[in-house]
Amino acid sequence: MTTRAVVRGVGHYLPARVVPNAEFEATLDTSDEWIRARTGIERRHFAAEGELTSDLAVAAARAALADAGLGADDLDAIILATSTADLTFPSAATMVQAALGMTGGFAFDVQAVCAGFVFALAQANALIVSGAARRVMVIGAETFSRLMDWTDRSTCVLFGDGAGALVLEAAEGAGTPEDRGILAFDLHSDGRFRSILYVDGGVSTGATGHLRMEGREVFRHAVEKLAQTAHAALDKAGLTSADVDWIVPHQANLRIIAATSQRMQVPMDRVVVTVQDHGNTSAASIPLALSVGKARGQIREGDLLVTEAIGGGLAWGAVVLRW
Repeated sequence: MTTRAVVRGVGHYLPARVVPNAEFEATLDTSDEWIRARTGIERRHFAAEGELTSDLAVAAARAALADAGLGADDLDAIILATSTADLTFPSAATMVQAALGMTGGFAFDVQAVCAGFVFALAQANALIVSGAARRVMVIGAETFSRLMDWTDRSTCVLFGDGAGALVLEAAEGAGTPEDRGILAFDLHSDGRFRSILYVDGGVSTGATGHLRMEGREVFRHAVEKLAQTAHAALDKAGLTSADVDWIVPHQANLRIIAATSQRMQVPMDRVVVTVQDHGNTSAASIPLALSVGKARGQIREGDLLVTEAIGGGLAWGAVVLRW
Protein backbone atom coordinates (compact mmCIF):
# COMPACT_ATOMS: atom_id res chain seq x y z
CA MET A 1 0.00 0.00 0.00
CA THR A 2 1.04 3.59 -0.67
CA THR A 3 0.15 6.68 1.36
CA ARG A 4 -1.49 9.37 -0.76
CA ALA A 5 -2.46 12.97 -0.01
CA VAL A 6 -6.15 13.02 -0.96
CA VAL A 7 -8.38 16.09 -1.28
CA ARG A 8 -10.93 16.06 1.53
CA GLY A 9 -12.41 19.56 1.10
CA VAL A 10 -12.13 22.73 -0.95
CA GLY A 11 -13.32 26.32 -0.61
CA HIS A 12 -12.69 29.86 -1.76
CA TYR A 13 -13.35 33.51 -0.96
CA LEU A 14 -13.55 36.61 -3.15
CA PRO A 15 -13.75 40.19 -1.85
CA ALA A 16 -17.09 41.94 -2.32
CA ARG A 17 -15.82 44.67 -4.63
CA VAL A 18 -16.01 43.69 -8.30
CA VAL A 19 -13.97 45.83 -10.71
CA PRO A 20 -15.01 45.58 -14.38
CA ASN A 21 -12.59 46.51 -17.14
CA ALA A 22 -14.58 49.65 -17.88
CA GLU A 23 -13.54 51.10 -14.52
CA PHE A 24 -9.99 51.57 -15.83
CA GLU A 25 -11.10 53.64 -18.81
CA ALA A 26 -11.42 56.79 -16.70
CA THR A 27 -7.73 56.83 -15.68
CA LEU A 28 -5.85 54.83 -18.32
CA ASP A 29 -5.51 54.75 -22.09
CA THR A 30 -7.26 51.39 -22.28
CA SER A 31 -10.68 49.87 -22.89
CA ASP A 32 -12.74 46.83 -22.03
CA GLU A 33 -12.22 45.55 -25.59
CA TRP A 34 -8.42 45.99 -25.39
CA ILE A 35 -8.14 44.11 -22.09
CA ARG A 36 -10.46 41.28 -23.15
CA ALA A 37 -8.69 40.80 -26.49
CA ARG A 38 -5.23 40.54 -24.95
CA THR A 39 -5.95 38.72 -21.70
CA GLY A 40 -9.48 37.30 -21.62
CA ILE A 41 -10.09 39.18 -18.36
CA GLU A 42 -13.47 40.87 -17.94
CA ARG A 43 -13.52 41.69 -14.23
CA ARG A 44 -11.64 41.09 -10.99
CA HIS A 45 -12.16 41.51 -7.24
CA PHE A 46 -10.30 43.99 -5.03
CA ALA A 47 -9.99 43.71 -1.26
CA ALA A 48 -11.63 46.41 0.81
CA GLU A 49 -9.58 48.90 2.81
CA GLY A 50 -8.38 47.06 5.89
CA GLU A 51 -9.17 43.63 4.41
CA LEU A 52 -5.89 41.72 4.63
CA THR A 53 -4.49 38.69 2.84
CA SER A 54 -4.89 36.66 6.04
CA ASP A 55 -8.57 37.68 6.19
CA LEU A 56 -9.15 36.27 2.70
CA ALA A 57 -7.21 33.13 3.61
CA VAL A 58 -9.26 32.58 6.78
CA ALA A 59 -12.54 32.83 4.85
CA ALA A 60 -11.35 30.33 2.22
CA ALA A 61 -10.01 28.01 4.93
CA ARG A 62 -13.33 28.02 6.78
CA ALA A 63 -15.13 27.15 3.55
CA ALA A 64 -12.75 24.26 2.91
CA LEU A 65 -13.14 22.95 6.47
CA ALA A 66 -16.92 23.09 6.12
CA ASP A 67 -16.71 21.21 2.82
CA ALA A 68 -14.53 18.57 4.50
CA GLY A 69 -16.74 18.32 7.58
CA LEU A 70 -13.74 19.06 9.80
CA GLY A 71 -12.73 21.53 12.50
CA ALA A 72 -9.52 23.53 12.80
CA ASP A 73 -8.09 21.20 15.46
CA ASP A 74 -8.42 18.30 13.03
CA LEU A 75 -5.55 19.86 11.07
CA ASP A 76 -1.87 19.12 11.68
CA ALA A 77 -0.51 21.92 9.52
CA ILE A 78 -1.36 24.97 7.44
CA ILE A 79 0.72 25.98 4.42
CA LEU A 80 -0.16 29.37 2.96
CA ALA A 81 1.16 30.32 -0.48
CA THR A 82 1.34 34.10 -0.83
CA SER A 83 3.52 36.97 -2.02
CA THR A 84 1.41 39.56 -0.21
CA ALA A 85 1.59 38.54 3.45
CA ASP A 86 0.17 41.09 5.91
CA LEU A 87 3.58 41.74 7.53
CA THR A 88 7.22 40.93 6.89
CA PHE A 89 6.78 38.53 9.80
CA PRO A 90 5.21 36.58 11.38
CA SER A 91 3.88 34.43 8.58
CA ALA A 92 0.32 35.00 7.44
CA ALA A 93 -0.22 31.27 7.99
CA THR A 94 0.18 31.69 11.74
CA MET A 95 -2.42 34.47 11.64
CA VAL A 96 -4.80 32.08 9.89
CA GLN A 97 -3.99 29.40 12.47
CA ALA A 98 -4.94 31.77 15.31
CA ALA A 99 -8.10 33.05 13.60
CA LEU A 100 -9.33 29.51 12.98
CA GLY A 101 -8.76 28.57 16.61
CA MET A 102 -6.23 25.88 15.73
CA THR A 103 -4.29 25.34 18.96
CA GLY A 104 -1.88 22.60 17.85
CA GLY A 105 0.22 21.74 14.85
CA PHE A 106 2.24 24.25 12.85
CA ALA A 107 1.81 26.83 10.09
CA PHE A 108 4.13 28.52 7.61
CA ASP A 109 4.14 30.51 4.37
CA VAL A 110 5.53 29.52 0.97
CA GLN A 111 6.61 32.26 -1.43
CA ALA A 112 6.95 31.25 -5.08
CA VAL A 113 4.69 33.99 -6.49
CA CYS A 114 2.18 32.64 -9.02
CA ALA A 115 3.64 29.12 -8.72
CA GLY A 116 3.26 29.25 -4.95
CA PHE A 117 0.24 26.97 -4.67
CA VAL A 118 1.91 24.25 -6.75
CA PHE A 119 5.00 24.45 -4.53
CA ALA A 120 2.79 24.40 -1.42
CA LEU A 121 0.94 21.29 -2.65
CA ALA A 122 4.29 19.55 -3.10
CA GLN A 123 5.31 20.47 0.46
CA ALA A 124 1.99 19.26 1.88
CA ASN A 125 2.33 16.00 -0.05
CA ALA A 126 5.81 15.48 1.40
CA LEU A 127 4.55 16.02 4.95
CA ILE A 128 1.71 13.54 4.47
CA VAL A 129 3.66 10.86 2.60
CA SER A 130 6.48 11.01 5.19
CA GLY A 131 4.02 10.61 8.04
CA ALA A 132 4.85 14.00 9.56
CA ALA A 133 1.23 15.13 9.17
CA ARG A 134 -2.11 13.47 8.52
CA ARG A 135 -4.19 16.49 7.49
CA VAL A 136 -2.79 19.64 5.91
CA MET A 137 -4.64 22.79 4.88
CA VAL A 138 -3.09 24.31 1.74
CA ILE A 139 -4.14 27.89 0.98
CA GLY A 140 -3.37 30.35 -1.79
CA ALA A 141 -4.27 33.95 -0.89
CA GLU A 142 -3.28 37.29 -2.40
CA THR A 143 -4.02 41.01 -2.34
CA PHE A 144 -2.05 41.92 -5.46
CA SER A 145 -4.09 45.10 -5.87
CA ARG A 146 -1.74 46.57 -3.24
CA LEU A 147 1.31 46.01 -5.47
CA MET A 148 -0.02 47.79 -8.55
CA ASP A 149 1.31 50.90 -10.25
CA TRP A 150 -2.03 52.39 -11.30
CA THR A 151 -0.36 54.37 -14.11
CA ASP A 152 0.97 51.21 -15.81
CA ARG A 153 -1.78 49.85 -18.04
CA SER A 154 0.31 46.81 -18.98
CA THR A 155 0.14 45.41 -15.44
CA CYS A 156 -2.54 47.01 -13.27
CA VAL A 157 -5.45 45.66 -15.34
CA LEU A 158 -4.23 42.08 -15.01
CA PHE A 159 -4.42 41.29 -11.31
CA GLY A 160 -7.07 40.68 -8.68
CA ASP A 161 -7.45 39.57 -5.08
CA GLY A 162 -8.85 36.33 -3.67
CA ALA A 163 -8.15 33.09 -1.84
CA GLY A 164 -8.71 29.37 -2.24
CA ALA A 165 -7.99 26.43 0.04
CA LEU A 166 -7.77 22.62 0.01
CA VAL A 167 -7.73 20.15 2.86
CA LEU A 168 -5.44 17.22 2.10
CA GLU A 169 -5.69 14.00 4.13
CA ALA A 170 -3.59 10.85 4.25
CA ALA A 171 -5.24 7.82 2.67
CA GLU A 172 -4.00 4.43 1.56
CA GLY A 173 -3.74 3.70 -2.13
CA ALA A 174 -2.61 0.77 -4.22
CA GLY A 175 0.39 2.66 -5.56
CA THR A 176 -1.06 2.90 -9.09
CA PRO A 177 -2.14 5.87 -11.25
CA GLU A 178 -5.73 4.96 -10.41
CA ASP A 179 -5.24 6.05 -6.78
CA ARG A 180 -6.97 9.19 -5.56
CA GLY A 181 -4.71 11.98 -4.32
CA ILE A 182 -1.47 13.58 -5.46
CA LEU A 183 0.25 11.23 -7.90
CA ALA A 184 3.27 13.29 -8.98
CA PHE A 185 4.74 16.77 -9.12
CA ASP A 186 7.45 18.60 -11.04
CA LEU A 187 9.08 21.81 -9.74
CA HIS A 188 11.61 24.23 -11.23
CA SER A 189 13.12 27.67 -10.75
CA ASP A 190 15.70 29.78 -12.54
CA GLY A 191 16.84 32.98 -10.85
CA ARG A 192 18.53 34.28 -14.00
CA PHE A 193 15.13 35.58 -15.12
CA ARG A 194 14.38 37.63 -12.01
CA SER A 195 14.30 40.91 -13.90
CA ILE A 196 11.34 40.04 -16.17
CA LEU A 197 8.84 39.76 -13.31
CA TYR A 198 9.47 41.27 -9.88
CA VAL A 199 8.41 43.86 -7.31
CA ASP A 200 10.75 46.85 -6.96
CA GLY A 201 10.40 47.03 -3.18
CA GLY A 202 11.13 45.18 0.04
CA VAL A 203 13.40 45.50 3.06
CA SER A 204 16.29 46.58 0.81
CA THR A 205 14.34 49.66 -0.32
CA GLY A 206 12.22 50.48 2.69
CA ALA A 207 9.05 50.55 0.58
CA THR A 208 6.49 48.00 -0.57
CA GLY A 209 7.17 48.76 -4.23
CA HIS A 210 5.22 47.95 -7.37
CA LEU A 211 5.00 44.95 -9.67
CA ARG A 212 7.15 45.23 -12.79
CA MET A 213 6.85 42.87 -15.74
CA GLU A 214 8.23 42.38 -19.23
CA GLY A 215 5.01 40.95 -20.61
CA ARG A 216 6.30 39.51 -23.87
CA GLU A 217 9.18 37.68 -22.18
CA VAL A 218 6.93 36.28 -19.45
CA PHE A 219 4.46 35.12 -22.11
CA ARG A 220 7.23 33.38 -24.05
CA HIS A 221 8.56 31.55 -21.00
CA ALA A 222 5.06 30.60 -19.85
CA VAL A 223 4.04 29.01 -23.14
CA GLU A 224 7.34 27.12 -23.34
CA LYS A 225 7.62 25.94 -19.74
CA LEU A 226 4.05 25.18 -18.63
CA ALA A 227 3.38 22.36 -21.09
CA GLN A 228 6.86 20.93 -20.43
CA THR A 229 6.37 20.75 -16.68
CA ALA A 230 2.87 19.32 -17.06
CA HIS A 231 4.15 16.56 -19.33
CA ALA A 232 7.03 15.86 -16.93
CA ALA A 233 4.63 15.46 -14.00
CA LEU A 234 2.38 13.18 -16.06
CA ASP A 235 5.39 11.07 -17.04
CA LYS A 236 6.33 10.67 -13.37
CA ALA A 237 2.79 9.49 -12.65
CA GLY A 238 2.88 7.00 -15.53
CA LEU A 239 0.16 8.90 -17.39
CA THR A 240 -0.27 10.93 -20.59
CA SER A 241 -2.34 13.91 -21.74
CA ALA A 242 -4.95 11.45 -23.03
CA ASP A 243 -5.66 10.44 -19.42
CA VAL A 244 -6.36 14.00 -18.26
CA ASP A 245 -9.95 14.92 -17.41
CA TRP A 246 -9.19 18.55 -16.50
CA ILE A 247 -6.32 20.96 -16.75
CA VAL A 248 -6.66 23.48 -13.91
CA PRO A 249 -4.04 26.07 -14.84
CA HIS A 250 -2.76 29.22 -13.24
CA GLN A 251 -5.22 31.85 -14.43
CA ALA A 252 -2.96 34.59 -15.79
CA ASN A 253 -3.95 35.11 -19.39
CA LEU A 254 -6.43 33.26 -21.62
CA ARG A 255 -3.95 33.18 -24.50
CA ILE A 256 -1.35 31.42 -22.32
CA ILE A 257 -3.99 28.96 -21.12
CA ALA A 258 -5.08 28.21 -24.69
CA ALA A 259 -1.49 27.82 -25.94
CA THR A 260 -0.65 25.43 -23.12
CA SER A 261 -3.81 23.43 -23.79
CA GLN A 262 -2.86 23.14 -27.45
CA ARG A 263 0.69 22.01 -26.67
CA MET A 264 -0.67 19.39 -24.27
CA GLN A 265 -3.20 18.26 -26.91
CA VAL A 266 -6.04 18.70 -24.42
CA PRO A 267 -9.07 20.57 -25.82
CA MET A 268 -10.21 23.78 -24.15
CA ASP A 269 -13.50 22.19 -23.10
CA ARG A 270 -11.39 20.15 -20.65
CA VAL A 271 -9.73 23.22 -19.13
CA VAL A 272 -11.19 24.96 -16.08
CA VAL A 273 -11.14 28.69 -16.91
CA THR A 274 -11.92 31.43 -14.37
CA VAL A 275 -9.56 34.20 -15.51
CA GLN A 276 -12.45 36.17 -17.02
CA ASP A 277 -14.00 36.65 -13.58
CA HIS A 278 -10.96 36.84 -11.29
CA GLY A 279 -8.03 38.16 -13.31
CA ASN A 280 -4.60 36.94 -12.18
CA THR A 281 -4.79 36.19 -8.45
CA SER A 282 -1.26 34.76 -8.36
CA ALA A 283 -0.95 31.91 -5.82
CA ALA A 284 -4.71 31.99 -5.23
CA SER A 285 -5.67 31.31 -8.84
CA ILE A 286 -5.38 27.50 -8.89
CA PRO A 287 -7.25 26.81 -5.63
CA LEU A 288 -9.88 29.36 -6.67
CA ALA A 289 -10.30 27.53 -9.97
CA LEU A 290 -10.45 24.14 -8.22
CA SER A 291 -13.18 25.36 -5.87
CA VAL A 292 -15.17 27.05 -8.63
CA GLY A 293 -14.71 24.02 -10.91
CA LYS A 294 -16.14 21.74 -8.24
CA ALA A 295 -19.02 24.13 -7.56
CA ARG A 296 -19.84 24.23 -11.29
CA GLY A 297 -20.00 20.45 -11.38
CA GLN A 298 -17.00 20.19 -13.69
CA ILE A 299 -14.61 18.48 -11.26
CA ARG A 300 -15.87 15.22 -9.79
CA GLU A 301 -14.44 12.48 -7.62
CA GLY A 302 -12.12 10.25 -9.61
CA ASP A 303 -11.25 12.89 -12.22
CA LEU A 304 -7.58 13.22 -13.16
CA LEU A 305 -6.37 16.81 -12.87
CA VAL A 306 -3.19 18.60 -13.88
CA THR A 307 -2.42 21.95 -12.31
CA GLU A 308 0.46 24.05 -13.60
CA ALA A 309 1.76 27.56 -12.93
CA ILE A 310 4.66 29.92 -13.55
CA GLY A 311 5.57 33.05 -11.64
CA GLY A 312 8.35 35.41 -10.65
CA GLY A 313 11.69 33.85 -9.88
CA LEU A 314 11.16 32.44 -12.40
CA ALA A 315 9.49 29.55 -10.60
CA TRP A 316 7.23 27.00 -12.25
CA GLY A 317 5.82 23.55 -11.79
CA ALA A 318 2.92 21.14 -12.09
CA VAL A 319 1.01 18.67 -9.93
CA VAL A 320 -0.97 15.63 -11.10
CA LEU A 321 -3.74 14.56 -8.77
CA ARG A 322 -6.83 12.40 -8.87
CA TRP A 323 -9.79 14.15 -7.24
